[in-house]
Amino acid sequence: MIAILGATGTIGNALLRRLTALELPVRALSRDPERLRAQISDMDLSRTEICAADANDPNSMRAALQGVTQLFLALSNSPGQVTLETSIIRIAVQAGVEHIVKISSPVYDPRSPVAVAGWHAEIELALAESGLKYTVLRPYAFMQNLLKQATPIRAQGVFFGCIGDSPSNFVDCRDIADVAAAALTNPEVAGRVYTLTGARTFTYPQIAEQLTTLMDRPIRFVNLPPEALRSDLIERGHMPPWLAEHVVEIQTMSTIIPETPTDTVERILGRAPRTLEAFLQENISCFQPRR
Repeated sequence: MIAILGATGTIGNALLRRLTALELPVRALSRDPERLRAQISDMDLSRTEICAADANDPNSMRAALQGVTQLFLALSNSPGQVTLETSIIRIAVQAGVEHIVKISSPVYDPRSPVAVAGWHAEIELALAESGLKYTVLRPYAFMQNLLKQATPIRAQGVFFGCIGDSPSNFVDCRDIADVAAAALTNPEVAGRVYTLTGARTFTYPQIAEQLTTLMDRPIRFVNLPPEALRSDLIERGHMPPWLAEHVVEIQTMSTIIPETPTDTVERILGRAPRTLEAFLQENISCFQPRR
């Protein structure tokens, strides 16, 4: 039995769909089972269990992991992440789970410290010390996160950042899910650490150019000083301060540490990763002005 913790998330939901298509027995864990059922109402759930489980409630996690041999672990980033995920790892050991596939972050680098990456490094250490077999996936920026820029693009034809013209890696969450599925179903893939990217890097001005072409409407990227971006994310974007700081940190990191693509997705899946151009085309309606 494979359990998916984070089944309502973008990666977890895509993984659930992939494993269901493979007709594998899956237990989808969610603190809001009804929300999950609504998300997957189009799926055949004959081999899928939907189980109420809350990462903040160890008793619910113990019950949910009974009979599970493999666990996909993907919690939303939060200041309590180290405590939550290390607790889940301990519970998984006690429950007899044999293999964990964890969504992590690009490796922590002291030249440009990103707090969230440091949290994941602590959790990876806990995995290494657990005695379990584990696979770590370290994806770069999700293409899906570009959808968060849709509001200012629709309203003003502009989006903001502090990354300048530094090239950045992007990866489609569906490719991350497909790699996770490979790790959960192919012993030759499992048990390693993988850095995941798309096939090429893009600058934010290049993304603005692509949107301009696709929409036949001028779209601009405006580069802000880090402090200005942080304030904008908190005041107008209503982000909690720690998350605004994270966005600024990862964009600043891209200006200090050059990003280059890996061929990991293609090596594991035997196909090219999804492209940013195709992702934007697929989701172009999200960026169009509302009528």
